[in-house]
Amino acid sequence: MSGRQTGPRRVVVTGIGLLCSVGTGTEDCWKAICEGRNGIGAITQFDASDFTCRIAGEVKNFDPLLYIDKKDVKKMGRFIQFAMAASEFAVQSARLKTDGEAENVGVYIGSGIGGFEVIEREHKTLLERGPGRISPFFIPSCIVNLASGYVSIRYGAKGPNSATATACTTSAHSIGDSYRLIQHGDADVMICGGSEACVTPMGIGGFAAMRALSLRNDEPERASRPWDLKRDGFVVGEGSGILILEELGHAMRRNAPILAEVVGYGMSADAHHITSPPEDGDGGYRVMRNAMRDAGIDASQVQYVNAHGTSTGLGDKAETVAIKRAFGSHARQLAVSSTKSMTGHLLGGAGGLEAGLTILALKEQIAPPTMNYEFPDPECDLDYVPNDARRMQIEFALSNSFGFGGTNGCLIFKRFDGQ
Repeated sequence: MSGRQTGPRRVVVTGIGLLCSVGTGTEDCWKAICEGRNGIGAITQFDASDFTCRIAGEVKNFDPLLYIDKKDVKKMGRFIQFAMAASEFAVQSARLKTDGEAENVGVYIGSGIGGFEVIEREHKTLLERGPGRISPFFIPSCIVNLASGYVSIRYGAKGPNSATATACTTSAHSIGDSYRLIQHGDADVMICGGSEACVTPMGIGGFAAMRALSLRNDEPERASRPWDLKRDGFVVGEGSGILILEELGHAMRRNAPILAEVVGYGMSADAHHITSPPEDGDGGYRVMRNAMRDAGIDASQVQYVNAHGTSTGLGDKAETVAIKRAFGSHARQLAVSSTKSMTGHLLGGAGGLEAGLTILALKEQIAPPTMNYEFPDPECDLDYVPNDARRMQIEFALSNSFGFGGTNGCLIFKRFDGQ
């Protein structure tokens, strides 16, 4: 591991691993997003016929045996399995070799909820068969930090190892905190992001009880419609987004592919309400302001925002207000889109997936679309890149994540020009 130095070190992205309802693997996901393909459909993982919401963005045809030894699969909740697969995609794309032991490589992968399906299954076992039949793998297969734990074991990553659980801001915090660790010399490489798998009876039932979900069951592919006047709630998605962050010099010495530079990270709290944002978008405004301040850039230098954009009435409106406050007159020049319109909302995994898509937007100079934008809401009046991807010049791109409890995270990436 490199020693500490005066001033923060530069941090770049050298690998991306994505899987979600529109594809398994980074290339498949990005292609589907650019084509505006939708991954939301009827729930297949359990019988949802009695539920008010019967749709979700499920990962299709996922085979954990492609990424995990058979003997280990039963020890891992689905969110851990997703994290293992996405980490493999990311490590391969970064051409990262740890040779079985690396003190300079850390892992920081979070989850908003963890192994919900394991908790539900083992609780049923307890009630029906007694405590003696609870699986010995119950606890390690469901607790949030075991995604980081298993990934670190696989790659011999002996550096910092942690996990966040900050609701829908989880992944953004994992990536931002990893950025800080590298900046300050605590690691040279971080495998970071988030994973979620809560398309379960309690997961869907719980959010439905809050009246947070879309009930457009007969048109699932049109259910997630951020900023659209006829939006009626979000759609739960599942999957994982993992990045490889690396100190610039370390990446260049090993001729790693450099996809973008991480230049800003902001955090804030709404201190307002556990589930609803303030109407003036104050927390969102301050987190974007803080991230731009950290990046040392002016609002006019940003071209693209991958928004939190969940398709809820209050949330979409508050984020629009926050963007206007943070960017002033430049807000009208921004391309702002929500890829949740295709993937659903990955909750704790959302920020990892969306950070990966934001980086690909920079690399490919394409702003992903917001699908299902049909009926403009007069209170949401920015350029939401409606229904078609847009080729455009992007130098700085920003990714927002906002979570229950009023916790906010913002990441800023810069196109890497070799300097």
